[in-house]
Order: sequence, then C-alpha cells, then structure tokens
Amino acid sequence: MAVLPSTPSSLTSRLNTLDLGASVVGVRFLGGAAGFVLGNGEIVLAERSEETRVRAHKGAVLSVAGDARRILTGGDDGRVVAVRGDGSVETLAEQKGRWIDQVATANDGAFAFSAGKTAHFRPVKGDAKSLDLPSTVGGLAFAPKGTRLAVAHYGGVTLWFPNAQAKPEVLEWKGSHRGVVWHPEGRFVVTTMQEATLHGWRLPDGANMRMSGYPSRVRSLEFTAGGRFLATSGSAEVILWPFGSKEGPMGKQPVMLAPRDVRVSCVATHPKDEVFACGYEDGLVLMVRIADGAEILLRAPTGSPVTALAFRADGGALALGDEAGKAGLLSF
Repeated sequence: MAVLPSTPSSLTSRLNTLDLGASVVGVRFLGGAAGFVLGNGEIVLAERSEETRVRAHKGAVLSVAGDARRILTGGDDGRVVAVRGDGSVETLAEQKGRWIDQVATANDGAFAFSAGKTAHFRPVKGDAKSLDLPSTVGGLAFAPKGTRLAVAHYGGVTLWFPNAQAKPEVLEWKGSHRGVVWHPEGRFVVTTMQEATLHGWRLPDGANMRMSGYPSRVRSLEFTAGGRFLATSGSAEVILWPFGSKEGPMGKQPVMLAPRDVRVSCVATHPKDEVFACGYEDGLVLMVRIADGAEILLRAPTGSPVTALAFRADGGALALGDEAGKAGLLSF
C-alpha cells in the first residue's frame, strides 16, 4: 500500500464538496458536468462552482441509467425521464399508476425500462416492444452492441433480442436476481442476488459461475477497463473476480484490495486504466491501483454510507455522493 487510508493526500484537499440536501442515489457525467440524482426526484448538475437543480420526478427515484448525452431515471410517479446537460427535462415514457423499477440505455439512444413483470424496449426508430417475465424485473442491461437486453428476475436471466423474431433465451438459476451486468466483450452475464452472492453465465456454452463468500449482499459492481476484473462491494474489501480468460473466474481465487474494518458500499472503475474508486459505509473514499494495490485517500469518513460513484468518460474526474446528501467533485 502506498499510504494508509487515513492519510490525507494531495487529492483530498482538491475535492470540491457539495451539500445537496437529499440522499444521492446515483451519479453520471454529462460532458464536464456531474449529474447527481437525488432520492427526492431532483437532479443537480454541477461543474466547478456552478450548480443547476432540476425536478425530474414528483416522487422518489427508483432507478438510474445514462449515456454521454442524458441521464435516465425511473420513478414512483410512473415516468421515465431524461435530463440533459443543458438542464432540459423530457418525459420519455409513462405508465400511470405503476412504478418504474428499472431503466437502461443503449449507445444508439434506445432505452428500456420495466414496470412490475414487464420489460419495455424503446428503439430510436421503429415500434416499441414489450416482454412479460415470470416475476418482477430485478435488473436490466443492454449488451455492449446494444441489440440484446438482459432481464434479471426470479429464477435467472432472460436474454432478449427485441428487434428479432427469435424466442428469448432463458438462463436459469434458482433464487431472486436483483441486478445484471454484461462483460465488455459480451462473453459473460453476471447478476447480483438477494442473498450475499453473485451468479454468472458463460454465454458460449451456458456454464454457470457462482461467486460467493460475501458477508452482505452485493449492491455495486462494475467491470474494469477491458473486462479483466469485476470489482464488487459487499465485503470489508473490494473483491475483484478474474474475467481475463475465456473460462471466467471458475476455479480461480478473487483479488481482494483496500481492506478495512468497514464494508465497501460502492465501487466505480476507471474507464481507461486498471484503477477503481471505492466508498465505504462510513463515507471514506479511496482510489486504488490494481497492479500493486496502492491506495490514495480521496475523502475522509463522514459517517454516511457512500451511495454513488462515477468517473468522467475521459477518466479525468470523479464524482461521489452519500446517503446524507453530501457529495464531491474531483478533477485529477
């Protein structure tokens, strides 16, 4: 380790702090501005010392996704809303009387959302599509090419080509699947589960991959640049599962970095380098280099769990937020 976690760094003093007044449930960058999504339905766009606050939902935000042009949110007011960097707000879809549990975006501008047991797909051009699932949708994620959608639910994951006539493919595994991510090369799909474990499938042959040993449920996970590791929360250190080979992590031990006596609550991976940021349940935030485990302190403990972390697309800035509404923006 390069420094002890409690040792202030040159970056600690450069963190631009914000008091947003409500719990931060997600953050995405739109160009140079960080968009902090608050649980009360507001979004705060922050860049340097300027802040713009917009109202996206009448109630609570239940899900967050985004791309380079917009932040998408789903709320308990039954709406899917897009917020752009200029502060404009647009309702993209509405399901009156329903909750929008999940949202996902594709690189071409298509998006998907779910309400109860139904997943909805909205292409840039063409007809909207929907798919009924056997239980409430727990997670949605587009494959890297954006043509296939993974839908997590009780009993496994359904892989769906919305624009094809082919029957959706079901990958089965008992239990409640609450979130889903694709490997950057599309070779694996991994879900978070209700219990303290992950489950994955190797898509070429459908092999199952069970990743266990967590003391608590995994709520945050992200592949590193190039997909060599999957960084995960849920323990008192960041657990990185090896996905560099075609077999995935089967039969291999994970790498464990940034150990403390407090659990990791959120992780975010750098878009270009094998570096990640991690936040803990006491509010401390570190940046860690995977090659040698070197740590650098970004924020000292605040007493509130870190709930949102995101790097800017060029890797030159990091945004963070916590349950108490305290946030930060740091340029490297």
